[in-house]
Amino acid sequence: MSDRVSTVLLYSDDPEVRERMRLAVGPRPAADLAVEFVEAATYDECVRLLDEYEIDLLLLDGEAHPAGGLSIARQIRDEREVPPLVCVVIARSADRWLAAFAQVDATLMHPLDPVATGQTVAGLLRGAIQPA
Repeated sequence: MSDRVSTVLLYSDDPEVRERMRLAVGPRPAADLAVEFVEAATYDECVRLLDEYEIDLLLLDGEAHPAGGLSIARQIRDEREVPPLVCVVIARSADRWLAAFAQVDATLMHPLDPVATGQTVAGLLRGAIQPA
């Protein structure tokens, strides 16, 4: 059986945050699941990559500036007929209500735990985690 390869778009205005996201997910979040990454540092790059690639999952930094991951998540949900899965990394658990409003599929907390991140990403990509 060949591995499934999924494309994950990492969004943050901070390259160090994108690198931490990449490391937390890793190239193989599960034994049977490989991922390739594309990265965006701005909202415009995020939209361009969504148009150019078949993105399976958006992993968005909720603390990014000037466009935060939660606002991008909500806008993608509102504007795309079939949006990709969305996971937002938030810094405060109190922001989960904003994530619910943005209609994200999952949230993770800063700092990222590699085990929880890999399990969440793999679960979303396999369809094992039902959207919130």
